[in-house]
Amino acid sequence: MTTSDAAKVLDTILSIPGMNEMVKIDFKISRKNALLLSSVIEKGLSAKDDDKSGLLEIVPKDSLKELAELATECLQKAGLTELSEKLKGLNSK
Repeated sequence: MTTSDAAKVLDTILSIPGMNEMVKIDFKISRKNALLLSSVIEKGLSAKDDDKSGLLEIVPKDSLKELAELATECLQKAGLTELSEKLKGLNSK
């Protein structure tokens, strides 16, 4: 399947009625996984355009913003915001 075809399928799925409805997801994960999840989300969202799979290019900006907020919320709820910032500082050196 080409990237164009996959983008069309994703666009179709995202436009299904009810996909914009809010859902509550209650789950428990370890702090380690909360840190990893946040890192994976941030890395995916900050990838350069040529590194993206092409699918993120068609995702609405609001959805991308919500994902970024989810990454931040994971860190906050796990009490790892400060640690995450310090780790980012180590990586940038």
